Amino acid sequence: MKDISDQRYFLVREDVLTEAMQKTLEAKKLLQSGAANTIWDAVKEVDLSRSAFYKYRDAVFPFHTIVRERIITVFLQLEDTKGALARILNLVAEAHCSVLTIHQTIPVQGRANVTLSLDATAMSMELNEFIYQMNRLDFVESAEVTSSGA
Repeated sequence: MKDISDQRYFLVREDVLTEAMQKTLEAKKLLQSGAANTIWDAVKEVDLSRSAFYKYRDAVFPFHTIVRERIITVFLQLEDTKGALARILNLVAEAHCSVLTIHQTIPVQGRANVTLSLDATAMSMELNEFIYQMNRLDFVESAEVTSSGA
């Protein structure tokens, strides 16, 4: 076994992970969420051997679980609708993010732009799901992450 100081880490896209690694991540998610009570239940659910799970469980992690501090910037284009910002901030609170800054342009021709800087360290959902939920709001024309990092 390598000395811990000799270990190197890489950030890779999910689609290049082996099937066993992807299933290990799924099993870990089931265990963390409480959807599976034991490792046996989790690996059975995702059709993975226990030996493969044990091989990869301490080696593969979702990116959001290893980043200690995350600041994301979200840019939104909105229809000028009464209560729009309040509904957006409600979604931010539901996702367990903290607002660091808000910049909103004055509405012109019924449209406004909002830029939110958020502390997403304690975010309770995947970033893709968060943006999807924002885009689902009827007054949001577009919502996208413009930056992400510490």
